[in-house]
Amino acid sequence: MTAYPINGKVALATGAARGIGLATARALSARGASVVLCDVAAAEVQRHAEAFGPGRALGIGVDVTDRAALDSAVQATIERFGGLDIVLANAGIAPDPPNTIAAIDEGAFERIVEVDLLGVWRTVRATVDQVIARRGHVLMTSSIYAFSNGMTNAAYAASKAGVEQLGRALRTELAGTGATAGVLYPGWVDTAMVHSSLDQHPAVVRIMDRFLPKPLARRIQPEVVAQAAVRGIEQRAPRIFVPRMWTLLSVLRGVVNPLIDRRLDREPELHAALRELERSASADRTAELTDRGTSAAPAP
Repeated sequence: MTAYPINGKVALATGAARGIGLATARALSARGASVVLCDVAAAEVQRHAEAFGPGRALGIGVDVTDRAALDSAVQATIERFGGLDIVLANAGIAPDPPNTIAAIDEGAFERIVEVDLLGVWRTVRATVDQVIARRGHVLMTSSIYAFSNGMTNAAYAASKAGVEQLGRALRTELAGTGATAGVLYPGWVDTAMVHSSLDQHPAVVRIMDRFLPKPLARRIQPEVVAQAAVRGIEQRAPRIFVPRMWTLLSVLRGVVNPLIDRRLDREPELHAALRELERSASADRTAELTDRGTSAAPAP
């Protein structure tokens, strides 16, 4: 398709208080777009919006699990800037601590799916009419987890695989309307979410060090992802992989993934680390119950 100029467009990004969302909002603004920053951290996005300059940005506190809040954000965008052209459905959370399906807190698992998958769905549904009317573009943040083994991170991986399918379906469904959609697949990004969910847990660190090839484990800055995202929007690209080396693994996933899974099935070191994570979760739950019991005990 022909290039899509960003200058003069209006863009809305969720998860824009930090990380990929904020970096992409800044990159879009640098290309001449007006931007709306949405996040549950309302004070942060409002502060960031002020830094963009008078009349250039709007910060709105939005929980992507709340469809009414998203509708209000879209209405506020239209009232301020006259419409909406570009959407970055980016809000997401990760398990902290990571754990296996057998050991993770059920509420935590379902909360991740609620934000990372259904939050993207609600964002798209709330904005897609505007995007179609203005022949714009929707970009959904998936992950390399969409086609990687999701051990210790199944809720996140399942959500990102779902986002990939939403993006593929939406692009085909928009064909012929003049509007387009794409999927963003970041690798390991150097963000607070990654530090919290991975770096603070020794068993997870050992798994990453032992079973993820060093070139693929290299972390990139949110600004690198943002620049790739903006180029992809300008090209109306269906898929954006950052770093690009992940493209090959995605293409070969049908061949490579069964081989990887078979190897992981036969790794005692991995199995020991997984059991360690489960024991840690069990100990944490026991300690929490003990603390609750102590706090609830009547005074002597």
